[in-house]
Amino acid sequence: MKQERKMHFQEGRRAQQQLESGFKQLENSKRKFERDCREAEKAAQTAERLDQDINATKADVEKAKQQAHLRSHMAEESKNEYAAQLQRFNRDQSHFYFSQMPQIFDKLQDMDERRATHLGAGYGLLSEAELQVVPIIAKCLEGMKVAADAVDAKNDSQVLIELHKSGFARPGDVEFEDFSQPMNRAPSDSSLGTPSDGRPELRGSEGEWVWPSGSQSNTVVTEDFSHLPPEQQRKRLQQQLEERNRELQKEVDQREALKKMKDVYEKTPQMGDPASLEPRITETLNNIERLKLEVQKYEAWLAEAESRVLSNRGDSLGRHTRPPDPPASAPPDSSSSNNSGSQDNKESSEEPLSEEGQDAPIYTEFDEDFEEELVSPIGHCVAIYHFEGSSEGTISMAEGEDLSLMEEDKGDGWTRVRRKQGGEGYVPTSYLRVTLN
Repeated sequence: MKQERKMHFQEGRRAQQQLESGFKQLENSKRKFERDCREAEKAAQTAERLDQDINATKADVEKAKQQAHLRSHMAEESKNEYAAQLQRFNRDQSHFYFSQMPQIFDKLQDMDERRATHLGAGYGLLSEAELQVVPIIAKCLEGMKVAADAVDAKNDSQVLIELHKSGFARPGDVEFEDFSQPMNRAPSDSSLGTPSDGRPELRGSEGEWVWPSGSQSNTVVTEDFSHLPPEQQRKRLQQQLEERNRELQKEVDQREALKKMKDVYEKTPQMGDPASLEPRITETLNNIERLKLEVQKYEAWLAEAESRVLSNRGDSLGRHTRPPDPPASAPPDSSSSNNSGSQDNKESSEEPLSEEGQDAPIYTEFDEDFEEELVSPIGHCVAIYHFEGSSEGTISMAEGEDLSLMEEDKGDGWTRVRRKQGGEGYVPTSYLRVTLN
């Protein structure tokens, strides 16, 4: 349509230029006729004046009359040419305004109507497509609204915490080292910047605090995931153990199926050769043995990692929840100071936690307060595997032993139980089959 519109405009310009050219020719013929008329009138006046002049010769009079006749003839020709040009221009002008331009305008109008029709059809198709898409967009917006309403910031933050928590123990308070009395300092306190629990301070080279789980470019990935923080290591080991148990169960089921198939072949030889199943049975047995060894290996690593997590939790609780010891528990050498006021102040500010107190289970500190208030079990559980509770806060259990459930797993992989013969402690949750009351 653009090309067609351009063609119609060019056609209109050509017709207009032709009309303008005819008008210029008309003006030229008109001016020529006017000039010839003036010249003829002037020549006629000159001939008349000479004819009346008695001093003019006959030759001059004849010459003037011939000149007047010539000018009159030229004026007559210019008049005829002007009349013909005027008639031609009027015809062209009438054709231009009554025929050419209306035809061009009709063509432009037809073209524009076709353009409007096509444009309307396009808008109709667009609206139909939009109407088809609107329900889809509305459904998407409804889904977005539902998802937006379902946002739970607290739950998201807890999920993120569970995903990235390290399990490291929080450092204890920094001791006060009294350099004014060097003789009273124990040899174990001579290392400045080392907490009382024997762990080095988590400080950078310039004294700033650094994260224990900070990523290092030279970290070596190990099979037991010991390169990870304790809590992350426990989760990864738990995943690997569950995966190995699933594979082991799959191999056991396959072995049972092969045994049944072998029995069928032995009873009905025409269905197959029992000897053909021996390689597959042998392969399955080898896989079972291999997976059992891997399960034992990951169980040992998991028990060690869970013990470490529980130990870190016990250390943190022991350092941050233990009530201050009475002044009588201060070291004996601190009482030998002559300045009793300053010595009491020093004892209350620098009193370190003993290693025995840190190694004790976290719940033994409250035995004196609650020994008469025994908490009722919230359920019972059966030990699926044997567990040797060698670390602090844990308790040993034998495979198949019935235990009382005292506290559910709080998300750290440990459950507190009570044995029938007495004694409470934490055991791995994955080692139990739990039934709540």
